[in-house]
Amino acid sequence: MSQRPTPVMTIEDAYARLTAPGAPFEIVDQEVLGEQVQVIKNRPPHLRHWLEKSADFGDRECWVFDDGRALTYREHIRAVASVAYALRTRFGIGKGDRVGVLGANSLEWVLSFWATTSLGAVTCAMNGWWQPDEIVYGRELTKPKVLIVDEKRYQRIADRPIDVPVVVIERDFADLLWDPTLDVELPTDPIDEDDAVAILFTSGTTGRPKGAISTHRNLIGFVQISTLSGAARALQFPPPANASASASTQTTNVVSAPLFHVSGLQSAAISGIAHGIRYIWTTGRFDPKQILEITAREKITRMGGITTQVWRILEHPDFDQYDLSHVTAMGGGGSVFSPELQRAMRDKLPNAAANFSIGYGLTECGGLCTMANSEMLEAHPDCVGKAIPTSQIAIFDDSGKRLPTGEVGNVCIKGPMVMPGYWDNPDATADAFFPGRWLKSGDFGWLDDDNLLFLATRKRDMIIRGGENIYPIEIENRLDEHPDVAEAAVVGVDHRTLGQQVKAIVVPRPGATITAKEVTDWVGASLAYYKVPEFVEIRNEPLPRNATGKVMKHVLTGEAENTMIEE
Repeated sequence: MSQRPTPVMTIEDAYARLTAPGAPFEIVDQEVLGEQVQVIKNRPPHLRHWLEKSADFGDRECWVFDDGRALTYREHIRAVASVAYALRTRFGIGKGDRVGVLGANSLEWVLSFWATTSLGAVTCAMNGWWQPDEIVYGRELTKPKVLIVDEKRYQRIADRPIDVPVVVIERDFADLLWDPTLDVELPTDPIDEDDAVAILFTSGTTGRPKGAISTHRNLIGFVQISTLSGAARALQFPPPANASASASTQTTNVVSAPLFHVSGLQSAAISGIAHGIRYIWTTGRFDPKQILEITAREKITRMGGITTQVWRILEHPDFDQYDLSHVTAMGGGGSVFSPELQRAMRDKLPNAAANFSIGYGLTECGGLCTMANSEMLEAHPDCVGKAIPTSQIAIFDDSGKRLPTGEVGNVCIKGPMVMPGYWDNPDATADAFFPGRWLKSGDFGWLDDDNLLFLATRKRDMIIRGGENIYPIEIENRLDEHPDVAEAAVVGVDHRTLGQQVKAIVVPRPGATITAKEVTDWVGASLAYYKVPEFVEIRNEPLPRNATGKVMKHVLTGEAENTMIEE
């Protein structure tokens, strides 16, 4: 392993250089939805602009799917134009209309999104893990003019009344939407950057999922900030003077994240078009061996994902058989990366240890509001980084009063990537903000003197035992360090006099055993007595998780059934 490089400047200095007046990412003040926020001055007017400009990438490969199909950038634009033409002429889709898309990752999913976007319409990205009642709910909430669905999901609702036209991908897409012989131009309908472009559904860990509206501004902001972060890293760690680089070299990435979430839609389907990246898409259930094979074969330089995926990759029995020395960057998001997982990533991927980043955000703020780089994580492995440029982070109490440094409260976000609201849900929208359009994240946390953000827990998950606030993540991180524990969750159990007691739900590693006493002794060796679980459940099946990898604690506590179908 080569010696760890030393940054030539701080991340703050790199950002300052890149966002200064006249710089490529110059930041200016602008009023957005009635509030003054910072925005990147030089930005496209809408997402279709990036699609139009992607013609410059010509015959470079754009999408490669594991079913053998692939499109170049030139072919992609022609296919999108064909689908957009059919959506308009067959189904009357125009500006502001909704198009429901429900399915596993597929070429048709991507084409449907870009065709809908090019028309100024709105993609309703329905969760492919939903059960029939949830699918019906999503359709009734968003009222799409047409529903594009794959065969497997269609069978879930085939016996339900469906009052909109349905295009079943395997049967109908080629006949009704995509004519490869058709040569038409992309639509030219006017699009404003604050027009809605997608409805992405929240995790639904309590109650029904809400439809978070993403605008062109929101999603453009995500891509530009991600690009800015990469540019800042390059300033911090410039290549050696004798390094050779080819401007014609195309970056290749592999993606298995679902398109109905930020990690698939924004980080791949949109970012790829903006930057001319070649994306290899996997379909069906997540397969860590497939990811390892593709990464090794294609010499992919960045590895990451959500926490559950990363653990499965690192602990795959064949991991050490693959040459991954070319992986020089790693990271992820979706849920908190425990210190133990961070250590495992550095140990397994040593050449990427110096370029390690973890993002924190939520669907409602465009998927990203803070970023922790290698230096931050090594010094404070329990942090989630600092606010990204154009975003502001502040801590408020429940009354909306801003709290000082070090005090735990509601983590709130402000900036151009924050959603305008929830689709057709004014009450939930009003409840989501403090005055000044400060978005409530739903997390408890605090800021330190260096403006690093630390998460305590989801607000609804906090345990109050005898007047003491207990943050489950602290106990979960401790359990995560036990060599025989594969995963763990901590919840509160009602108690007549204490209010709540602590319960740990533990899944042992394959082939390992662990007792309740071993669990409590392990926690008690590091944490205060009142944080030691009074109840321990040893579970032999994986914890229920949603598509972003978050544990569904309401399922563990019996408040709801697990309605997700992982496919």
